[in-house]
Amino acid sequence: MSQIPMTVQGAQRLRDELHELKTVKRPAIIEAIAEAREHGDLKENAEYHAAREAQGFCEGRIQDIEGKLSNAQIIDISKLTNNGKVIFGSTVTILNLDSEEEVTYKIVGDDEADIKNNLISVNSPIARGLIGKNQDDVVNITTPSGVVEFEITDVQYL
Repeated sequence: MSQIPMTVQGAQRLRDELHELKTVKRPAIIEAIAEAREHGDLKENAEYHAAREAQGFCEGRIQDIEGKLSNAQIIDISKLTNNGKVIFGSTVTILNLDSEEEVTYKIVGDDEADIKNNLISVNSPIARGLIGKNQDDVVNITTPSGVVEFEITDVQYL
C-alpha cells in the first residue's frame, strides 16, 4: 500500500481517537457483553446483540485507524521556510475575483478533509489548482459551477 500524506494535526487526532477506542470504548463494550450474558438466553437477548454489533464497529475502526497510521507519511510544514508557494499542509487564503469573496483553506490529506472547518483534501479540484502556485498568483480553477478565477492573497505554513 502506498504512503498517504497526513498533517501532524491529523495524525494526532487519529492517535487520540485510537487511544479513546482502546482504553475507554473497548473495555465498556466488553463489560456490556459480560452483563448481557448474565441475562441468559443469548438468542433473544437484544442487549447482547447490540453490544456485539458495537464491538464489531469498534474493532473495525481500530483496524482502520491503525492501517491509516501505519501507511501515513506525516508532513510537518511548520519546519519549512515559507517561500509563498502553495504545498500540502499550507493554509491558503484565496480571493474570488468575480464575487470578491475571500476564503481560507488548509490543504490536508483525504482522511482529514472537512469542508465545514475549511480543511480541503489535497485531491480536491481547488487544492489541485492551487498546489505549486505562489502568493499573488491568479489561477483559474474548474468548479462544479464552471471556471472561477481566484487570486492567492496569503500562504501560511502553520
